[in-house]
Amino acid sequence: MERGRDKGEGGQKVSRFGGKVRATFCAAPRCTLMALRGRNSRVLPALWALLAVLLVPWRLWAIEDIEECTWQVVLNKFETVGKNGMSDRFFNQEPLETVDNVFRPLVDAPTDQDEKYLSFPYYLKINYSCNGESSEAQVRKGHLTGLKPVVLVTFQSPVNFHRWKIEQLQIQMEAAPFRSKDECIAEEVCVMSWYTPMPIKNGSVVMRVDVSSNGLGPFIHDKRFQVNINGFLQRQQDDTLQFTVGNEIFNLIPRYFVNVPSRPLWHTVDQAPVLILGGISDEKFILLTDTSFRDFFLVELNIDSCWVGSFYCPQASFTATIYDAIATESTLFIRQNQLVYYFTGTYITLHESNHGSGSWVRVLANECIKKLCPVHFHSNGSEYIMALTTGKREGYVHFGTITDGHVSFQLLPKQRSVCEGIKVVNCSITWAVFIADDYNLLMLVEIKAPPTRNYFQVVSYDLVRDNLVILYTIPEFIPDARGLEFLMILGTESYTNFPMVPKGMFYNPYKNLLLIWGNFLLQSYNYENFIYLADFPKEESIKYLVNSFHGDMAIVTETEEIWYLMEGSYRMYKLFPSKGWGMYINLQMMHQSSLYTSNETMVTLFYEDSKLYQLVYLMNNQKGRLVKRLMPVEELLMYHQLSDHYLLHQQGNQLTLAFTNFCPFTVIRLRDLPNPQVYTRQERYQARPPRVLEPSGFHDENSLAVYQGLIYHLLCLHSEYLKPYADPVHDSTWRWWKNKKLNQDYYFYLASNLQSASNVYIDMASYEKIYDLKAKHELPERIFLDKGTSYSFSVFLTVRGHSINLQERVLAAVDLGSKVDLGVVLADPGCLEAEVKEEVLTNRNSVLFWVTLSDKRSCFDQGISGHHLLKTSMLVKVVGTVGRCFQNTHQGPRMQGNFMVPVLIGCPLGKRLAFDITYTLEYNRLQNKHYFDCVNVDPEMPCFLFRDTTCSR
Repeated sequence: MERGRDKGEGGQKVSRFGGKVRATFCAAPRCTLMALRGRNSRVLPALWALLAVLLVPWRLWAIEDIEECTWQVVLNKFETVGKNGMSDRFFNQEPLETVDNVFRPLVDAPTDQDEKYLSFPYYLKINYSCNGESSEAQVRKGHLTGLKPVVLVTFQSPVNFHRWKIEQLQIQMEAAPFRSKDECIAEEVCVMSWYTPMPIKNGSVVMRVDVSSNGLGPFIHDKRFQVNINGFLQRQQDDTLQFTVGNEIFNLIPRYFVNVPSRPLWHTVDQAPVLILGGISDEKFILLTDTSFRDFFLVELNIDSCWVGSFYCPQASFTATIYDAIATESTLFIRQNQLVYYFTGTYITLHESNHGSGSWVRVLANECIKKLCPVHFHSNGSEYIMALTTGKREGYVHFGTITDGHVSFQLLPKQRSVCEGIKVVNCSITWAVFIADDYNLLMLVEIKAPPTRNYFQVVSYDLVRDNLVILYTIPEFIPDARGLEFLMILGTESYTNFPMVPKGMFYNPYKNLLLIWGNFLLQSYNYENFIYLADFPKEESIKYLVNSFHGDMAIVTETEEIWYLMEGSYRMYKLFPSKGWGMYINLQMMHQSSLYTSNETMVTLFYEDSKLYQLVYLMNNQKGRLVKRLMPVEELLMYHQLSDHYLLHQQGNQLTLAFTNFCPFTVIRLRDLPNPQVYTRQERYQARPPRVLEPSGFHDENSLAVYQGLIYHLLCLHSEYLKPYADPVHDSTWRWWKNKKLNQDYYFYLASNLQSASNVYIDMASYEKIYDLKAKHELPERIFLDKGTSYSFSVFLTVRGHSINLQERVLAAVDLGSKVDLGVVLADPGCLEAEVKEEVLTNRNSVLFWVTLSDKRSCFDQGISGHHLLKTSMLVKVVGTVGRCFQNTHQGPRMQGNFMVPVLIGCPLGKRLAFDITYTLEYNRLQNKHYFDCVNVDPEMPCFLFRDTTCSR
């Protein structure tokens, strides 16, 4: 039996790694923090008080010289620009023609008078507040000190790459200052905001908006917003908006949430613009959001709530509760009792036509559905969903495919049921996961074999070969780990008398990691050899898992406990309830935080941008409200480390308390990172607002409309540039100004003398494509590799508490290198290879690791640019850092030592066929002594039809 790392000796609050260098919470190798008099019984209460002080964020007890400011963003229609307190929903997707009249007077400007200019229907209105309070004076001060918000809009590529070209597109815009239209007695300005157009791109319904400062004015943290199109709204005759899926409920009474069990938030990762959540007892209500729960709505669904019970579909009781809810790119799915419904929204940017379903559609009408299972990632231009049957269709899976909003289901296996395929009389499918890269369906099957106990197997179904294979039989009882953190299941281990009760499975395609969960947690990287994680208590039962798909995972139990696990490690941490959580929430309530109360109920737990969030219902003074808040994972892990590893030393008649820091380094930095665009395939445009000639610099409706038209035209040029061959110039903007560049000095002269038409000056250099983005000292969000390409960087580590012996540099170098180890874990070593080189910098007490990740040219199941990319990943980890290494930042502590990068193997996005016709013609002229003339000349197109002028004579 292969054994994991020992947990250490029980009963003593000492280090499990005796002999290591002891360090304080912050930096020094060893530091006495306080002296405590008296007996040991008086030490622990004082210790908890000390830990409370240590865990208080610096901003709670340090003297603040910098105000805590945060960006605020809302959406405005044309009609509400400049009006205070107005915000609009993002549902209109049609371009507007109103700005064309604004461009007509722009004579002696670089715009084309023959061009018809359109605009997007919305603006982004940007403000900021400090210390939670909005101040008009602060915003004015920011403007007068040179502050200009910079907005970066990232368009999520669509699911259906057969209809839309896959690309990673961003546009960076500088916000334009605008005075409020409200009455103002001041000479210049009372209330102001900044505005940018909110662009829309065909094929994209999910947009990520990052707001940052230009570096002037007050210090404001960068902030990200989800601004998504909501295709489930429609405008009424009285100009109000109404949901098409049901009726909005405005009273969120406590009965809907208090003491109601939490439920998972299921959706297609990064593709669903609207998220839904059911689980409200005895009500056909869902929570619906298009901003990732920054705001949300309670909606009563327009469904018939039928209940059909029969001999083939036994139903013990009827309830209106929506049990399962899954959101995809344009379609919502729900299950009520044994019935399944879907609703396709109106997304013209996706489907190029209005073919929303208009009402809830009941599917699988003659089937008895006991559960819906999500598929987290799309593939082959479609999204998927699975419905598990019971009753007469027991042992089958209804496999749903969603393509451009059209839903179809297929009964699997095709020929015979799973029970017949694995040759058992009676079985039931408990859970299913779909592995798109292999076209495989993995099913957790319960085999009912009375009078013996039921047992469970993992069964694989090949959708191409229509073949069933039993991969693994789950042990009947919980293994006896005997104090180990993990245990490799080999069949020779001993077992407890606690039965294993599997409830579900989870698959991470980036790691090839399969998890089986219940009152245990098993993990496997090949579906055959499993590892038992012994930290999870067998007395608890897992209800659902949430995964960031960037290296970490959270677990929610039936009793609402929250556990944390970093993938690639075996140590599990209990976050809630815990002493650290109690300490943290007490500190937040002392600080009068509005996000915490003593009476709260968790609604769901989910990851967003690799951060763990809770949706919580808070009760305070008999009033309740729903809030989204960040889960303090790092703070709780720090508390866990401090409370478990402290030392008490007797010095005379005093006890001295010291903490031990087990992080092997004090500094970690990523260096020598290459420019990201060649690996991320990110395309970025930059646009600044037209300059206004008013001395105050404020824009008006006309100049903002010009800004709208220019942004729209810029993205139109980009879409026209999406050709399978290369342009004569590799920039889509060259066609825009190619006939106007000669007059740019004249346009500048007019603006300098305040003679520009409509008091607007358009600087042609303000609209360009950026090719030289620099790395930001962090690994990119994802990288693309193909045909032997490689990605290289270095990791710089300063070793903790190591002294240098200048007289024995060779021995010091060897000792230094043994203090820290760097590992690289590849999910697909058959496709990728990694090389790590170590350089010991003795004089700097540091070690430098050079890491090179390369494609092995062995995975060739790809062809067209951006199609059928293989998902895999690279994990770079400093050994011994999980739950131990943290960096204090202005936004709180951050975990260090582990870097997970998703890798996509195949023909990268943006690859084009570059046909060098100039060289071809020159070669033919020299070789054949012939001159070729183009029949139809188009300066924007390479010529493919020529006339041999020699033959025509």
